[in-house]
Amino acid sequence: MTIVTLLTKPDCHLCDVAREVIDVTLADLPEQVSGSVEVTEQSILDDDALYAKWWEKIPVVLIDGELHGHWRVSRDRLAAALEGSASKAQRAGA
Repeated sequence: MTIVTLLTKPDCHLCDVAREVIDVTLADLPEQVSGSVEVTEQSILDDDALYAKWWEKIPVVLIDGELHGHWRVSRDRLAAALEGSASKAQRAGA
């Protein structure tokens, strides 16, 4: 399972755009890839450590806890990362 985490804050227009890009990207991926992705969302206002680290870079996208990108999310780049993650997981399970 690949975990995509979107770090947000309330009333963040770029966060709304990032959320939409994630949703559209997952919808366009093959089921074997999208079915192995879990998307979570967390507000930096709920965690002091997250706020201190990311407050000026929101929205932030993490894949399996690692920084994928911030401010703007590219559909192509996200799709490639998720397909790569699924491929890696399949090889590990083989």
